[in-house]
Amino acid sequence: MATGRLMRAIRVSEFGGPSVLKLQSHIPIRDPAANEVLIRVYACGVNPVETYIRSGTYARKPALPYTPGTDVAGVIEGVGDRVKIFKSGDRVFTTGTITGGYADYTIASEESVHPLPDNLSYKQGCAIGIPYFTAYRALVHKAHTKAGERVLIHGGSGGVGVAACQIARALGMKVFGTAGTQEGMDLVVKNGAHKVFNHSENGYTEKIKEATSGEGVDVIIEMLSNKNLNADLQLLRQEGRVIIVGSRGPIEINPRDTMAKESSIVGVSLFNATNNDRAECAAFLFAGMEAGWLTPVTGPEYPLEKAAQAHEDIINTPGATGKMVLIIFCKSMTILFVCCYPLSCASCCHK
Repeated sequence: MATGRLMRAIRVSEFGGPSVLKLQSHIPIRDPAANEVLIRVYACGVNPVETYIRSGTYARKPALPYTPGTDVAGVIEGVGDRVKIFKSGDRVFTTGTITGGYADYTIASEESVHPLPDNLSYKQGCAIGIPYFTAYRALVHKAHTKAGERVLIHGGSGGVGVAACQIARALGMKVFGTAGTQEGMDLVVKNGAHKVFNHSENGYTEKIKEATSGEGVDVIIEMLSNKNLNADLQLLRQEGRVIIVGSRGPIEINPRDTMAKESSIVGVSLFNATNNDRAECAAFLFAGMEAGWLTPVTGPEYPLEKAAQAHEDIINTPGATGKMVLIIFCKSMTILFVCCYPLSCASCCHK
């Protein structure tokens, strides 16, 4: 049932390029059902997977029209009559939404909503969902990493990369990372990598081999496998594992490269995670928030009306530096960005 109030939201009525992301200003805000909450969205993360879904090339296609967005941080405005954990006014972040996060308000099921600690901003809150849950799933559920193993985070300066560096370091691994710019390399080291390499330089894989005394690494978390997978297989040590987090097309490899070392190539999809998988991950991440090592890094910021530009940039701009964020609602018009919703609020997305 609609509340009678209206909101802005990005709507996709056909699959295609970034231009299909259309801002509409008169979308009804509906009441939450029994096990749902209504969230006032302060910030929403932008993920590469959302561009694949929008283009119609991803295996999972939503019914049209739809509003993109999974990783939301904000304040609960209403709860269904069976919701027990949350109440209006609670600061939260999500690992999933029902009505989409590129909007002033979103509906989410209670099980996909988590408390946002006071020491993290709303911007940081919207950088937790897909990046940290994906990184944990890749490292723990799929790679079965152990303390002391060498892990290469290939593309360590993006949202998932930063999360993977922090988690791997917390789990006691020897962490190597790559980035394409000096700024990105500095970010990778700051967030847990013992060594960092510039993957834009010729011969960087030889430097990685040298850093391991020619032995190679146990695990590679791969963000761009269509470019790197063949080289990754040469970097593995015996029974090494390449964990595929991202790919933007096909690549040709020689399967014999997996045979001599009995190495594995394993894909990751957070959509396949069970409720138990997510609960385990959430417990680990909350421990990281309490301990202080889980500190999401955000990068470029866009107002809601620039969502199409964000989708263009996340694919075509080299040198990621943290999680890309849509700023939906803020109190101040003077903090680094222009307020894109002309109302006051109790606290800002920077708090």
